Amino acid sequence: MSVSAALLAGCGGDSGGESTPFEGQSADDIAAKAVEATQRAKSVHLKGDTRLKDGSTVTIDVSVDQEKNCQGTIGAGGAEADVRHTDATLYLRGDEQYWLNALKRQPDTARKMVPKLQGKWVRMPANDATTAGVCDKQGFIAAMDEDKSDRRGMKRGSTSEVDGKEALKLTKKTSAGQTLALYVATEGEPYILRTTTEGGENPGSVTFGEYDEPVRPEQPPAGQTVDLKQLSGGQRA
Repeated sequence: MSVSAALLAGCGGDSGGESTPFEGQSADDIAAKAVEATQRAKSVHLKGDTRLKDGSTVTIDVSVDQEKNCQGTIGAGGAEADVRHTDATLYLRGDEQYWLNALKRQPDTARKMVPKLQGKWVRMPANDATTAGVCDKQGFIAAMDEDKSDRRGMKRGSTSEVDGKEALKLTKKTSAGQTLALYVATEGEPYILRTTTEGGENPGSVTFGEYDEPVRPEQPPAGQTVDLKQLSGGQRA
């Protein structure tokens, strides 16, 4: 399971009885508008975590824009790695435990490669399914909204605050026993401010913020980078 897929929370829609905010609009309509507004945004900061079937937790804390410029951290199994995507190149810098976790199915490879990765930015294939998804804003949102039925049949709830911004809460219980919640900004653009999933196999939440802020990751110095293809191919970095 990819990091991006593991962190996706459901979105969703039913008319509610509240007159404001979004007066006269059904929860279906509000959810659809929230997804559309979030897709149109030039950039967003994503922060959250999700528990996997094996009990481990994956985390994300990244800023990403429409051009796939990206910077922040991702984590799994209690270890974190810095991630950057700039100039069509994906870079990852993890500690020893991160790489041991990432290469746990290849112990022989791990013993050879991990010492060479310490303190280095690893140039990854730009389409690497494990990490590239978190640096693809449009892909992330599209995957989150892949099943349109997730945002049908939701109920309007009360308003609350998400990072100091007022949000309308939409909720839905699924046949699998999950409770999905979507928090939508009530002022300005109806951006998604948070999604949560409670119960089921992958509970977690993702907070969305810092919309339309510039994302300008710096390219790591050449002397601090290594090429994953060269290392895995047995060549010297």
